Amino acid sequence: MKLIVGLGNPGKEYENTRHNVGFYMLDEYVKNKKFGIWKEKFNGLYLDVNVGKIKVIFLKPLSYMNLSGTVVKKYMDFYKIDVSDILIISDDLDLNIGNFKLKEKGSSGGHNGLKNIQENIKTDQYKRIKIGISNNKSIDTKDYVLSRFNSNDLETFKLLSVKINKVLDDYFEKNFSTLMNLYNKKNR
Repeated sequence: MKLIVGLGNPGKEYENTRHNVGFYMLDEYVKNKKFGIWKEKFNGLYLDVNVGKIKVIFLKPLSYMNLSGTVVKKYMDFYKIDVSDILIISDDLDLNIGNFKLKEKGSSGGHNGLKNIQENIKTDQYKRIKIGISNNKSIDTKDYVLSRFNSNDLETFKLLSVKINKVLDDYFEKNFSTLMNLYNKKNR
């Protein structure tokens, strides 16, 4: 069983903000695949589906970004999901808008959602898709990540979601190291 988590903040006031790009990418994938309607459990919205022969839980924690790890841990425990079967989709200030990077493990890089996940699951050995949101250093980081995308940014993310959909499709069929070699080189 796999657990794929999109990070973001719940509520209309956070829709189309930079910090919610994990929710956005997961929503686009689920909508494209017509997987159904989100259900709620353990303070998260989830879908329990089969992708080919693989059982997958798609999850959007509703605990706000900084407490995402508590929800992820509940799903891991309830469904008995190993850390090697977790994939987190999150925003990344250090990547330009329109770019993404796959990582197999590593530090939170200052991302509070990832930091809370690592605190709760007691490891940084989980897979990630980091979605670039750029960084405007003239704006306080907290204000910047909670700011809304402009129409050009939204168009860029709509196009990027097609690539992320392909990455997720490949994730169910290929080794993650192979995916990193394939997509990280293409996306420089």
